[in-house]
Amino acid sequence: MKVSEFERMMAIGLSRRAILKTGASLGAVAAAGGLLGDAGAAFADDSSLRTKILQIPGVGKGSPTDADWQKVGELCLEATKKNVKKGEFAGVELSFMGLNNQNLHNVLFRGFLKPWEEYTGAKITWIDLAQADYNPRLQQAIATGTVDFDILEMGAPFEGDVCGKGLASEMPDWVKAQIDMDDYVDYLKAPVGTWGGKVYRISVDGDCHNFNYRKDYFADADLAKAWKSEGHQGEWGVPKTWQKVQEVTKFLKGKKIAGADAIGYLDAPKAWGGFGFYFLGSRATAYAKHPDDKAWLFDVDTMKPRINNPAWVRAIQDVVDALPSEAGDQLNADPGTTAFQQFLAGTGSMVSWWGDVGQSAQTSDSSVVGDTIAFDILPGSDDVYNSKTGKWEKLASGPNFAPNMAYLGWGVYVMSRVDKDEKKKKAAWSAAAHLGGKDLALWTAAYPSGFQCYRKSQFDIKEWVAAGYDEAYISNYLASQSNSYNHPNAAIEPRIPGIFQYYSVAEDELAKVFAGRVKPQEGADAIAAAWEKITDQLGRDKQIALYKASLGM
Repeated sequence: MKVSEFERMMAIGLSRRAILKTGASLGAVAAAGGLLGDAGAAFADDSSLRTKILQIPGVGKGSPTDADWQKVGELCLEATKKNVKKGEFAGVELSFMGLNNQNLHNVLFRGFLKPWEEYTGAKITWIDLAQADYNPRLQQAIATGTVDFDILEMGAPFEGDVCGKGLASEMPDWVKAQIDMDDYVDYLKAPVGTWGGKVYRISVDGDCHNFNYRKDYFADADLAKAWKSEGHQGEWGVPKTWQKVQEVTKFLKGKKIAGADAIGYLDAPKAWGGFGFYFLGSRATAYAKHPDDKAWLFDVDTMKPRINNPAWVRAIQDVVDALPSEAGDQLNADPGTTAFQQFLAGTGSMVSWWGDVGQSAQTSDSSVVGDTIAFDILPGSDDVYNSKTGKWEKLASGPNFAPNMAYLGWGVYVMSRVDKDEKKKKAAWSAAAHLGGKDLALWTAAYPSGFQCYRKSQFDIKEWVAAGYDEAYISNYLASQSNSYNHPNAAIEPRIPGIFQYYSVAEDELAKVFAGRVKPQEGADAIAAAWEKITDQLGRDKQIALYKASLGM
């Protein structure tokens, strides 16, 4: 793809808008804990470079183009030069498979790696995949033994399928030093990125779903008056539980705000290659993840699915009940639609998503909500299901919160097929290390990239403000991620073989439920039966052991 085509695509959907000051609470800084506040010392030696790259192009100065990505990539090349001589990889050809989702991911990687190619002499060819096509393409390569790529952009949940089958190359020690793995947020450190005690992953992203909402909705006097007059309990305000999300969504149907239709929560019922299951998961974790139980998808001793227990069935029923009050064609909305074509474009008041929403709200001309959007961890629940007792419980501490650590972030992996050629192996790892560099990570978190914070050094508010972000806005945004990463009841995703087989079959069955062809319990039972078959095919005892290990048990 030509540079001009990259720029054209970015201009269509992800051009940047001027920053509008928000009124988000500065109290979020204190609430963030852990990551916020102490990160400054971690990057002091690199502050000049970090300040420089954050001005490319600068917040409010237009959408980053391929020229900007190349400039950032070139400025961040010094770490490579310490390990690689100029022209050292001349004649080496590498293939790289990853996403072109929302015209990000691989599209940016091209720009970042172009100066690396010019310096090292290596050449890269690209295999670009849409989000919905990613899992089928990867599984086909695994199943048929036809891995046709040297470098792979992949999430940690796939490590059981790829690393567990010996398809990945073990990370050399010089790479560990170059990328500074100690800077990773704690939940992305080992065992994430490892298999059998060996390190395979260079992280380029940290994932959790957070709650994005419109402040103007919940400060609207007319809506507050209608809420009270209709007899709803409590003051009109941002929902803190899924029960209130449901109540608000149904309340808003048929009402107006600023002359436009008022809409509540935005569900994503349409299948998305297995990735859509995360969005049901974000509705379910507060119901299904008990603080005294690390598991929430399967029973740890038997791998019996929990997808058809009362907690998950309630979450499925919530979607069914809410859809009639959402946007007109919500049944055909996948997660990409809810974030980029609906919420950022002004449709809807609440959506759960990865950190991309917060980045794009303040950095895209396609966003009209930059002055109204705010963030929190995912809503909680008034009660939580205890799978061990088979009963719903109300906690003495109040609502149950269980942030969904959805997907554990994207990483870059080198395939074992390069191991027989030392020059090619070093080249592949060098390219991967460049993309996983500490300074480059700050830029990708601050601008539209498809990646959110995954390093402790990315949580220094002063750097973001210097780049042009409003302090209140970025404090609130970073706190929603920090508080999710560090939550004591976070729902951690299992890195077990076949995880996307489980998710994909779930999407197929859920489509029938959301279309009204089967009842929620019936659909959940069908998913559970399909999951049992997958577990038996993969080996139940093996899956149990790996599932326990992934939960730190």
